[in-house]
Amino acid sequence: MSEQPSHTAANQPRSRADLFWSFTMLAMQGFGGVVAIVQRELVDKKRWMTREEFVEEWAVAQVMPGPNVVNLAMIIGNRFFGLAGALCALAGMLCFPLILLLLVVILYGQVAHHPAVAGALRGMSAVAAGMIIASGLRLLPVLKTHPLGVFGAGLIACLSFMAIAFLRIPLFFVLLTFGSISMGLVYRHLQRLSRPPSP
Repeated sequence: MSEQPSHTAANQPRSRADLFWSFTMLAMQGFGGVVAIVQRELVDKKRWMTREEFVEEWAVAQVMPGPNVVNLAMIIGNRFFGLAGALCALAGMLCFPLILLLLVVILYGQVAHHPAVAGALRGMSAVAAGMIIASGLRLLPVLKTHPLGVFGAGLIACLSFMAIAFLRIPLFFVLLTFGSISMGLVYRHLQRLSRPPSP
């Protein structure tokens, strides 16, 4: 028997329109750090997912090609309303931010060389990095229920970080290597749990 999340999500979107506007609001808040916003809104506020579910879905979104947060939005939309939900979530993530981005690009072309603008953008990058780190730290307790345990999951995470940050190994090879190892270990662990006890 596989290990189940400690609790189940309490709510779900009321309609596809609710899904669209929820992801629109998420996208409009995410200045460089949408993941932290998505985790707070969908897990803590709306309670559409548990932390365990969020971590699992985020892992899938990470290994798929394309922008991670867009992948996650489509996964969540598909979970509740199938293909139509995935398309609504995708539209919510892209429509209004695209319009805003076009307006900002026009404005940025006029003020790009101003020192205050360059300083503001550098400051925003530090905030975005802090938001992503904070989101990761808030999700660490989920490792307590991971099939590999805190030590095993932490070890895989640390090795992946060192391979990317210090050894400069391309992300594809890190995912292929440590992702395969992690999936193999989890599969073996869940297989052992599913076996009937020997007499």
